[in-house]
Formats: sequence, structure tokens, C-alpha cells
Amino acid sequence: MLTSTHQARRDDRSANQLQATVMRAELAALIDRFTGTDGAHATLIPRLTLARISNTQHPVHTVYEPAFCVLAQGSKRVLLGDEVYVYDSSHYLVVAQNLPVAGQVVDASPEAPYLSLRLFFDVKDIAALALDLQLGQAFPMRASQRGIFTGELSATLLDPLLRLVRLLDSPEDVPALAPLITREILYRLLKSPDGWRLVQMAMVDSHSQRIAQAINLLSQRFQEPLRVDDLANEVHMSVSSLHHHFKAVTAMSPLQFQKQLRLQEARRIMISEHVDAAAAGHRVGYESQSQFNREYSRFFGSPPVRDVKRLRELQLGRMSD
Repeated sequence: MLTSTHQARRDDRSANQLQATVMRAELAALIDRFTGTDGAHATLIPRLTLARISNTQHPVHTVYEPAFCVLAQGSKRVLLGDEVYVYDSSHYLVVAQNLPVAGQVVDASPEAPYLSLRLFFDVKDIAALALDLQLGQAFPMRASQRGIFTGELSATLLDPLLRLVRLLDSPEDVPALAPLITREILYRLLKSPDGWRLVQMAMVDSHSQRIAQAINLLSQRFQEPLRVDDLANEVHMSVSSLHHHFKAVTAMSPLQFQKQLRLQEARRIMISEHVDAAAAGHRVGYESQSQFNREYSRFFGSPPVRDVKRLRELQLGRMSD
């Protein structure tokens, strides 16, 4: 037999779950209305992007920037190296570092499209908020963790998210209210069980913050030959420490990270600029055409020419629909 205290807690959980369900339904309706058509849609609110997709997808390779990702409807798989992160309308995804990933919408249909929002954030905003709240003292230094994680999407987080998206109906209120609500969302994330990951990313001299610097340097110079010694010196780490913490955050070595950036950029160049494989490989830093073809085939599953032809045919198919 349940005690009155246990019964009250159970009732509170049920009430919160019901409230979250109602909020998700409203959020889905808003995103559906503000998008209307498939694709990613920028909004009047800085850093807020809405998306709608009516069919499941093949994995899409891209580089995720730091962001808070929420699904109001549907589900998605995100692959980082060999690891898989799945989130849906009950769970959010946080990307704390710039990471090369493959994202795949796995639950979507014309009748029930995938509906999502992505709120990009700046590390400076997190650092300022963590400083105001003195969270650096609250969270002791911990070992580096993955720069991506999922969590439960509670009514506490859904509430400010809904208020933020509702602002799109009153553009005159966006300049004054959007920054306040965005700060509240970041606050809720920092106070979540995994919030310390964001705090440490922003803390000066933390391992996560130094790995963030290394990631930024690699992202800016991925066409150049990688000298790990030089990279370690620039972020004030030993080579062994850099390798250890870099892999802890990104699930790959600096060389593997650079390779993924190169291959993704080469693919983008071939598709968008109609450049051949030899020129694309050279532009992203490959000196050997055979090495480029070999690594491209291993990563994307088919040689450059065949892969790009398939992707262009998919694009034409979507346009004809």
C-alpha cells in the first residue's frame, strides 16, 4: 500500500507527464504552422531554426555546431564515430562542441512529419551565465566526456521553449524577450543532470575548453597537414593529454576528426560546385588522388563519382515531388 507521500509523488509525476504531453502537442502545432514546407527554416529569433521533414532519410553527414536540439514530433539517430544517439519528442539532444556527425530521420511521414527546433548557443553565453551562478565552484573538475548527450525533455524545459516559439507571432517582442527566454533555457540546461558538461566546456583552462580550442583550430585549417605536436602546443597540452581528452570528447583522434572534415567538405564541393573528385580532393588537402578515393569510399560507402551521382538523383527526385 502506498503511503500518502509516495502517492503524492506519483500524482505529481503523472501531472508533469500530462503537462509535458500537452506542451509537446502545442510545440508541434507551432512548428508545423511556422514551417509549412519541408526543410530547415531560419526564424526572426537569432540562432533559432525550425525544421520539417515528411519522409525518413538516409544518413546525412554534416558538422553540428553547439546547439540544443528538440523534436516535437518524430525521432532521429545521430552517429558520432561508432556511437549512436537516439532522441525523440520525449528527449532532447545537446551538442556541446563542433562535431562531424551523421544524422538520420527515422520516424517521419506526410501525415506525421518530423518537426524539430534547434537553438544554437555561444560558449561565451554559457561562460557568462556559469560565472553569474558561480557554477564553476559547484561543479568540481571532472574527466572529459563526450561533447554530445541526450536528456529527458521535461515540462520545465518545454515551458520556456514554447514561450520562445510563440514569440514568432509577435515579432515586435522578439528583441526584448528572446534574449531573456534564451538565457532561461540555457539556465535550465546548466541545472540539468548533465549541465556540468556545458559548464566545463566554457571554463577557462578546463580540458573540455582546451579541446574546444583544438576543434576550432582543426576546423579552420583542415586543408593543412596535421602536426599534432603543433596543435598540442597551441592549446597548451601534452601530445598524450591532447589525444586522450580529444578522443574522450569527440570519439575520434585529431587525425580522424580532420579526415571527416575533409571528406565532408569534398562531398559538399562536388555536389554544390560541380567540381570533379580530383579537384575536390586537392582542395581539401589530399595530395594523393588514390588515397582520397579510397578514404572517401570507406567513409561514404561508395566511390566519389557514384556517390555524388546518387545524391544528385535524390535531390532531383525531391524537387520533382
